[in-house]
Amino acid sequence: MTIETIRSSPLPAANGQAPVPLTETTTLTLAKAINAGLRRAMLDDPKVVLLGEDIGALGGVFRVTSDLLAEFGPNRVVDTPLAESAIIGTAVGLAYRGYRPVCEIQFDGFIFPGFDQIVSQVARFHYRTQGALRMPITIRVPFGGGIGAAEHHSESPEAYFTHTSGLRVVAVSNPQDAYSLIRQAIASDDPVLFFEPKRRYHVAGPVSPQLGESFERARVVAAGTDVTLLTYGALVSTATDAALAAADDGISVEVIDLRSLSPIDYATVEASIRKTGRLVVTHEASRSGGLGGEIIAEVTERCFDYLEAAPVRVTGFDIPYPTAKLEGHHLPDLDRMLDGVDRVLGRRR
Repeated sequence: MTIETIRSSPLPAANGQAPVPLTETTTLTLAKAINAGLRRAMLDDPKVVLLGEDIGALGGVFRVTSDLLAEFGPNRVVDTPLAESAIIGTAVGLAYRGYRPVCEIQFDGFIFPGFDQIVSQVARFHYRTQGALRMPITIRVPFGGGIGAAEHHSESPEAYFTHTSGLRVVAVSNPQDAYSLIRQAIASDDPVLFFEPKRRYHVAGPVSPQLGESFERARVVAAGTDVTLLTYGALVSTATDAALAAADDGISVEVIDLRSLSPIDYATVEASIRKTGRLVVTHEASRSGGLGGEIIAEVTERCFDYLEAAPVRVTGFDIPYPTAKLEGHHLPDLDRMLDGVDRVLGRRR
């Protein structure tokens, strides 16, 4: 199924009242935008089923699935046991039978009990069956820090999955993308890891019912000519602030929101590097083995003749995620991003 073939065939709700999809541009928080995208996907296709811990009556820990149980009933909004391996395993069976399951992983660090199912089954079935079977599974993962949470509640495990062939990996940064990309992810015949920056859940913005660009395309958030600042998720907002601060110092920074982490839209990245000649990559995940290193290696191979300086990484540190009191030192912030810009410009070592 492609973006163009997403159908509209509303179904009656479990409470007897037909759910109302988003029909005009309105202001929504990122969490509400995902909710609206899920609702529209469930209206469009009766084979879309939600699975997760406390997603029904509670509406999820972050209330992203609020009211969907009342609208669609317990056969399509399924409260599961506290067992991520069972959630993903059930989704595999549903996909095998023609459904489009959407799994919620309550917190990023809770995904690891389901890791085997994701990398050994979800990612491989299409290849293993020589194309005979698809796994149209969407796995929603609230990720990242900045909310003062306990251990296993603020991690950034995206690199594990970008390393795994057979998976699409997406990270959203704003309400419009949250709405559009969750619909595109669910409509995709490929399995999608859908990363949601939990500290941005309550940030509001305009949301149009139109799907916009494909979720494979990166987005130039702010145009610039001196440095390319590449990021995704919650750090897009910080990077935009860094670009504004750099402009006060006469430095023009181009900010790119990757949106798709696998595959990466290197055409957009290359076009920016050919213009600026300098690259800074920033993410919350640890530096070693992080996505930033892979991006820099690929950019160096593709754009070596255009680079004016060695690319720079601004990342989390190579430590287990710290306690809430220390996470402010761990997460890349405006000052650290500006330091990265200064380093790539040769203004600081």
